[in-house]
Amino acid sequence: MSALSIALRLLERVSPAAPAHAHCDIPCGIYDPHQAQIAAHTVVRMAQLITDLGDAGDAEASNKLARYITVKEEHAELAKKELRILWGDYFRPEHVEQYPNLHGLFFQAMKQGSAARQSVSMDNAQALLATVQEIAEIFWKTKGAEASRMPSRQTSGGEIVYPA
Repeated sequence: MSALSIALRLLERVSPAAPAHAHCDIPCGIYDPHQAQIAAHTVVRMAQLITDLGDAGDAEASNKLARYITVKEEHAELAKKELRILWGDYFRPEHVEQYPNLHGLFFQAMKQGSAARQSVSMDNAQALLATVQEIAEIFWKTKGAEASRMPSRQTSGGEIVYPA
């Protein structure tokens, strides 16, 4: 074993490298708004389940409520994360020229994601989903594909935007 290898191993023990997290800063070129849509559908579904739970005050209902809220908040944040990846890594200035409302849509989606986390409002959840779908339509158009809305077949109902 060389002195360099020994020194690097010692350095790793003393100061280990922090894990890196990224969609891909290579850049890999693999982008898709599908995960953001699924996350937004999950927010809608959790709002439905919370509303359907009613005012039952027993331990079982309290447990369900805590779980639904946790999942709602996680998926609202996941939708925002997936959108940030698209915004920061995929969309380019020529896309903004082509779709001048793009900045506004992303800003709106970030605010809607936060509102969906902060409330149990079906309106907020549906607004997030609608904006994510609008961004998905633009995304597929920038890829040269027409966007098509299909029934989601999810328990949340609604639609998912796919490339045609």
